[in-house]
Amino acid sequence: MVRQKPAKLRSPVRIWVPSIIQTDLSVLYLIATPIGNLSDFSFRAVETCQKCDYLLCEDTRRSSILLNHYSIHKPLRSYHQFNESEKLEEVLRDLEEGKEIGILSDGGTPALCDPGEILVKACREKGLPITTIPGPCALIQALILSGFPTHPFQFFGFMPRKETEILHLLPLVFAFPGTSLFYESPQRLIDTLALIAKLSPETEVGVARELTKTFEEVLTFTAVEAKDHFTKNPVRGEVVLLIKGFQENFTQKEPKDLVEELMDIYKISLTDAIKTAAHLLKTPKQNIYKLFHSEK
Repeated sequence: MVRQKPAKLRSPVRIWVPSIIQTDLSVLYLIATPIGNLSDFSFRAVETCQKCDYLLCEDTRRSSILLNHYSIHKPLRSYHQFNESEKLEEVLRDLEEGKEIGILSDGGTPALCDPGEILVKACREKGLPITTIPGPCALIQALILSGFPTHPFQFFGFMPRKETEILHLLPLVFAFPGTSLFYESPQRLIDTLALIAKLSPETEVGVARELTKTFEEVLTFTAVEAKDHFTKNPVRGEVVLLIKGFQENFTQKEPKDLVEELMDIYKISLTDAIKTAAHLLKTPKQNIYKLFHSEK
C-alpha cells in the first residue's frame, strides 16, 4: 500500500506552532518555575534551560538558586516589569539572529502577572517562534485544592490597590456563577477581607498560601470568619484569594429590579449599581440610566 502524504492545510493567519523536536529555528521558551518546592522543576524545563543561549530572569539572584540546584550554568539577564520595555528590542534582535532564549519568573508561569506578556505579543507580531514549558501555576493549584467550583472561574491578577476600585469590582465578583481568584499580598489581606465582609459577610472565601511548601495551607470561611481568623493569625508568604459567587442567575431579573437589589445588598451608589447591572446583563449602561432618568 502506498502511503500518501497528508495535504498541507492553508492557514488564513500567520501563526507559529513550534516544536522543540522538529524546529531548528530560534525559539523563545516560556519556562514555568517552582512556586515553592524546587522538585517541581520538570526534566523538560532543565533540558530547555541547558540548550538556551541565555535566560531572562525576573530576579537573577532567585533564579540562580534554582539553576544551581540543577547544575545549570547559563548567562542570566535581568528582565522585570521595570525594564521589560527597554530590553524588548534587544531580545527580539537576538531571536531574529538565531539565539534560543528562555524566560523565567521568580515562581510560576511567565507572562501571567509576571514579565513576558509584552515580549510574547511582540514575537507573535514578528512571526518569531514561541513555546511554553508547562509547570507550576499558583492560581490553578489554589483552585483545585479549595473545593470551590472549578468551572467557570475567572482570574483578575492582583487585587486593585484603591478601596474604591475594590468596592466597585466586588459586586461583579459576587454575582459571577463560579469562582473568582486574585493574587494578594499578606500585608493587604486583612483590609481586603474587611471590605468583602462589609459588603457581603456570608460570602465564602478561600485563602491559599505557601503552596507546594512544608506549611501549605488552603482555608475556606465566610468573609467575616476569614477576617477574624487572619486578624488573630497574620498570614505569611504568597497568597491566592478565592471568592465563591452566589450562583444566582441575575440575567433573569428586570434591569430596574437588579439595580435596586444591588444597591440594597451591597450598599453601593446608584451609579455603581447601574454600571454593575449593565455588565451582568450585557447591555449598554445608558439603557439602564434611562429607566431611572425617565421617572424624574
